[in-house]
Amino acid sequence: MNKIVFIEPKAPNLHIYSQFKLPRLGLFILAAQMKKRGWDADVIYEETECIDYSSFDSVDLVGISTITSTAPRAYKIADRIRKTGTPVIMGGPHVTFLSEEALQHADFVIRGEGENPLMEFVDAWECDQDYTRVSNLSYTKNGRSFHNPAGPVIKDLDQVPFPDFGSRYTPNIRKKRQTIPVQTSRGCPFNCEFCSVTGMFGKKFRFRSTSHIIEELRTYNERNNHIFFYDDNFAANRKRLKTLLKDMIKEEFKFDWSTQVRVDIAKHEELLKLMYRAGCRTLYVGLESVNPRSLSSMKKKQTVGEIKQAVKVIQKHKIRIHGMFVYGFDEDDWQTVKQTIKFAKRTGISSSQFLILTPLPGSQFYKRMVSQKRLLFKDWSLYDAHHVVFKPAKFTLMALQKAQMISHKKFYSLKRSIKKFFQFKWIELAISHYARKLNRMWEKKNQTFLKAMDILTSKKNADVKLDYKQNIELD
Repeated sequence: MNKIVFIEPKAPNLHIYSQFKLPRLGLFILAAQMKKRGWDADVIYEETECIDYSSFDSVDLVGISTITSTAPRAYKIADRIRKTGTPVIMGGPHVTFLSEEALQHADFVIRGEGENPLMEFVDAWECDQDYTRVSNLSYTKNGRSFHNPAGPVIKDLDQVPFPDFGSRYTPNIRKKRQTIPVQTSRGCPFNCEFCSVTGMFGKKFRFRSTSHIIEELRTYNERNNHIFFYDDNFAANRKRLKTLLKDMIKEEFKFDWSTQVRVDIAKHEELLKLMYRAGCRTLYVGLESVNPRSLSSMKKKQTVGEIKQAVKVIQKHKIRIHGMFVYGFDEDDWQTVKQTIKFAKRTGISSSQFLILTPLPGSQFYKRMVSQKRLLFKDWSLYDAHHVVFKPAKFTLMALQKAQMISHKKFYSLKRSIKKFFQFKWIELAISHYARKLNRMWEKKNQTFLKAMDILTSKKNADVKLDYKQNIELD
């Protein structure tokens, strides 16, 4: 029996979800496909499992999936495995857009959606090893790089098998609460400037059928499981979502769940009522900015007024909000930071995430930063939305870094935590405690990086760098 091992590399740094070990779905779906065609397939999720390099002598293929921040680790793993003589095939968002770079470390690269190209690749691998007809494949031959044309995306997502998690999410295990990732759609037509989803999965939404989703959810029906729907916009098709929610209610699932939506969900209160009845308890909302000029430049297609209304309406339906904000657009300044923190605190959203704008390969923002020669580092491990890696327009480097750090400290302050204690908001209190601890750990681990920011911040703009307290003074 042929054997393939898939690997998802460990994140290089601390981030907001460090405590929550939630793998991406792609490799578990590919593992299910390979098992169906008779291969022995396994997945190593490095956040929770160690890689035993001595075992790769008996492995025929290794597949490594990587996002931008894990690319250096992925390349290091690939280099070491290839020394054993085992061929490596890479995939994921980062190598999709930088396949030439990836081919310095891998034998093959699959760009974009991986299910069909991987099957075509294995067909060729098992037969004559003629890879010229494998869609989405990049490879080298005789010192030259070849990039085969992209094939069509999967239109019927019901053809995609359920992810094979093995024993990771066995329903009768009650040792601890588990979060299970589920994806019901792919693609996005909005094409926000800082996002690479459209380049990876296309401009059109594609959906699984309700019956297919329900069938998968039945396998996870256990009281101690939490479902996280990975969709970039869970409410993209309102009619389809309404049907799904009603079916979930009919099934009487015991788990609660969370997902990502846009602020326009607030225009459809019937859906919010159904979401709560179906078990939704937290919505992750890309609020992004309270600066109208920033919203316009990022092509977000939402207004500050719509953001405020969305927060009120969602809270009215007893659903917690995790608000995600981004700093660093050319229109952002210290006033933007002040307004954002004030908004996050006064609206009473349950939790907040203040991120630094990051030029991810594949996004329009990345292309613009390259053309304007504003990229500062090519250390991909810093591309995690927690480090400044480009030259901002209205901040010094250290000022933008401090803007994020101060925002987290202000929102998750001890004073606000004490208030939550007396309000009996235990979940929000736990999140606040976790966030403060994470902030301290992050600063300690990133001392060298912060010192580098100080050095790179010019003396000419020292007044901006030193004026944080005055600029960020809040009630």
